[in-house]
Amino acid sequence: MLSIITTTLLLSLLINIFIRKIHLPTIIGYILTGTTIAYMFDLHDAVRNHDLKEIAEFGVVFLMFTIGLEFSLTHLKRMKNEVFVTGSLQILLTSSVAFLFGYYALKLDVNSAFIISLVVALSSTAIVLKILNESGEINRRHGQRSLGILIMQDIAVIPILLIIGFMSSNSNNIALVLQDMAISATVLLGFLWVFGKHILEPFLTQILKTNSDELFVGSVLFLAIGASYLAHILGFSYSLGAFIAGMLIAETKYKHQAEADLIPFRDLLLGIFFITVGMQIDFFLLVTQLHIILLLLLGVMVLKFIIIFGLIRINESKRVSLKTAFSLIQIGEFSLAILELAGSNDLISQPYSQVLIATIVLSMIVTPVILKHLTPITDMMIKKEDENIPNEFFSDEVRDHTIILGFGEFGRNVAASLKEKGEFYLAIENNINTFHAIQKMGEPAIFGNALKKEVLKKANIKFAKYVIVAIDNPAKLYHVCQTIEQFVDNSKIIVKVHTQHEKNIIAELGITNIIIENDVMSQQVSRLIIDSE
Repeated sequence: MLSIITTTLLLSLLINIFIRKIHLPTIIGYILTGTTIAYMFDLHDAVRNHDLKEIAEFGVVFLMFTIGLEFSLTHLKRMKNEVFVTGSLQILLTSSVAFLFGYYALKLDVNSAFIISLVVALSSTAIVLKILNESGEINRRHGQRSLGILIMQDIAVIPILLIIGFMSSNSNNIALVLQDMAISATVLLGFLWVFGKHILEPFLTQILKTNSDELFVGSVLFLAIGASYLAHILGFSYSLGAFIAGMLIAETKYKHQAEADLIPFRDLLLGIFFITVGMQIDFFLLVTQLHIILLLLLGVMVLKFIIIFGLIRINESKRVSLKTAFSLIQIGEFSLAILELAGSNDLISQPYSQVLIATIVLSMIVTPVILKHLTPITDMMIKKEDENIPNEFFSDEVRDHTIILGFGEFGRNVAASLKEKGEFYLAIENNINTFHAIQKMGEPAIFGNALKKEVLKKANIKFAKYVIVAIDNPAKLYHVCQTIEQFVDNSKIIVKVHTQHEKNIIAELGITNIIIENDVMSQQVSRLIIDSE
C-alpha cells in the first residue's frame, strides 16, 4: 500500500507539472494518474472498494461545503429561479429526450433507458465549480447560472437514488418510504437550523478566543464532516449535509476564514476523487468501442447544449447562454454513483454500464479544456460587439478601494481619514475582539487571516487602489507582504513598521512605500520643540 501511495504521489506531481506547463487544469493530471496506477498495480477492482469511494467522495463534500459558504439563505432565495425553475426544467427535459431516444430509437429495455436518461441529465459539480472558482468566473452571470443548475442537480440526486431503490426493491409500500424520507428531511433541516441559529456563532466565537488556528480548522472540519454524516445517517447524500452546513456558516462573520482554512483539504480530496475516476478507464474497451463512445459523447453534449442554451436564453443574453451551456455539457461524477447502484441491482446490463463510464470520464477530461477556452469559443460564435453585456458581472463587485490590514490605532486613523474624504475602504482583521469592535462602529470589514490567499481574494485585492499593511507582528508582517505581492503591484502597497531594521527587511521585497512609526513620532516631537522656541 505504501508503494502504491508513494508512486501515486510521485506520478501526480510529475504529470501535473507537465500539465500545468501546457496550461491545462490539474484535474486532467489526476485522472491520468489514476489510469496509470490502475494498470501499474492492477487496481481496477480496488476502485470498487466502498471505503476508498467514500474517502474520494469527501472531495465533493468539501467542495459543496465551500459552495454553501458562498450562499446565505438570502442568496439562495434570490437565486430561486436559477435553482428551482431552470435547474428542474433542465433535468426533466434532458432525461425525457434521452429516455425517448433510448427506448424508441435504440430499442433499449425500459430500465436501461430510464437509468441512462438520469445519468446523462447530470453535470459535473466537482470539475465545473472548481475551475469556475479558480478563474473567478463563478461570480459572473454565467457562473451563477451554472451554479444554480448544479445545485438543483445535486438536490435531485436524492430522489434519483430513492427511485432506483424503489425499482430494485419488491416493496409496494412507496407511501411509507416517502413518509420516512419526509420525517428524515424535517429532522435534518430542523436540527441544523436550530444549531445554526442559536449555537454555531457562539461556538465559533469561543474557539477563536483561544487564539489557536488549529482549533478553528478542527472546528470547521467537524462542522463539515458532522453535517455530512448526519445527512448520511438520515438517508441523504453527504454533499447535501455539507452544503447546508456551509450555508449556515455563511450567515456568520467567520465564512471567509472558514473557506480559506478548508480549501487545502478540499483540493487534496478532490485530487483523490479524480484519481479514482481515472482508475475506472478501461483502455481495451476504449479501443474496441471507441466509435460508440465518441458518438454517445457527441450526442449527449449536443443535447445538453441545446436544452441549456434554450432555457437560459429566455432571460439572458446570447453570450451568457452560450457560456452556461458550454459549461454544463459534460456528464457528472454523481452519474458514476447512479450507474454503480443500478448495476449492483441489475437494473442496467454491464456492457451499457462500461460504455457509459468511459463516456463520462472522457466528458470530464474534455470539460477543463472547454472551460479554459470558454471566452474564445464564445467569441467565435457571436459578434465581438456583443462583448459588453449587462449583468455579466455583479454590480456590487468592489473596485478601486483601499484595503487596510490590521485595525489598530494606526489603521483606525487611516480609515477615519479615508472616510472623511469619501474614499471607500475595507478592513481585514484576524483578532475577534477587534473585529467585533469594528462591527459595532459600523465600518466595512471581513474576518480572516491576511496570510490566506482566499481571504484576500474575497476582498477583491486585485482591483484595490491601495493596500495598507498595519500589522504589529514583525514576523507575520513579512509573510503578509510576500502574499500581497502576488496580487498587486509594489507601488500600491503601503507598510507601517516600527524600526529601521523592520524597514530594511520589508524593503528586500521591493516595497518602497514604508513608513517608520518611530521616525514619524520623533519628527513630530522635534517639530514641537522647534515651534515652541
